[in-house]
Amino acid sequence: MATSHTSSGKKYQGQASLFSKQLLAFYRRVSQSTLTVVDVETTGSEANKSNVIEVSDIKANLNAGIQQQETSLINPTGKVPPFITKISGITTAMVSKAPFPEEVWADYESLLRQDVLTAHNLDFDYGFLQSEYKRLDVHYYRPPSHRFCTVLLSRLLLADLPSRSLPELVKHFNFDVSTSHRAEADTKACWLLAEILLTRIQQEPEEKILAIFRQQWLRLQDAAVMFGQRKKDTLDLLIKEGLEHRLSKRQQQPLFRRGDVEDVFYAQRGEQLSVLGES
Repeated sequence: MATSHTSSGKKYQGQASLFSKQLLAFYRRVSQSTLTVVDVETTGSEANKSNVIEVSDIKANLNAGIQQQETSLINPTGKVPPFITKISGITTAMVSKAPFPEEVWADYESLLRQDVLTAHNLDFDYGFLQSEYKRLDVHYYRPPSHRFCTVLLSRLLLADLPSRSLPELVKHFNFDVSTSHRAEADTKACWLLAEILLTRIQQEPEEKILAIFRQQWLRLQDAAVMFGQRKKDTLDLLIKEGLEHRLSKRQQQPLFRRGDVEDVFYAQRGEQLSVLGES
């Protein structure tokens, strides 16, 4: 268990399974950085079976705000499914006049390799970027330390909101953006959200931020990574300790308060070190 800090810090997958002080250090570094905020609209949900039909990119930081934004439709050389048109308003006729992927991605490559890649549900956008470049025989990679997902930080700082989807957060904060599910509007909304959240991270005292982090509802799989053990063993331990929990809406998986999970971890780790004579 004592090695969990190192393995999760090294892995850095989405930062969700890091401990609170590690998370705060990561987000404070991000708050001092320039962000490359990106959003893609696609023909489906699976990157290896679908194509990007629109991309937008913003360069911004807390000191200067938005420095530039670029948006492009992309011709996927196929039809846009009707259900995608219903969601985004993007039609086959619109993309049929757009540049082809090799032209767009060549133009965006240098931008997308700079600074901290940022998106709302970054795994989705990053997966599509990697897939699009792979089709062009280009290796696209951003290190985990240069990836920032606003969904994950929203879960930490806005733990008890009923929804942290981007359209709902736009309503919650009354952002002045146009229709959701278009890349330009969603990229701007993501930046406005990042600006609010990172300003709090940068300006509020450490004790206050860590107290807020404690309220996050943590997924069992992330708790298991913290403990360095199987989900079943982690669930049995947390239930035995009497931790408050609830079930996630979509998958009905158990969620635990981050602070309670970390308290159990440090209590057990303290007991182990005491037994080993390392306290």
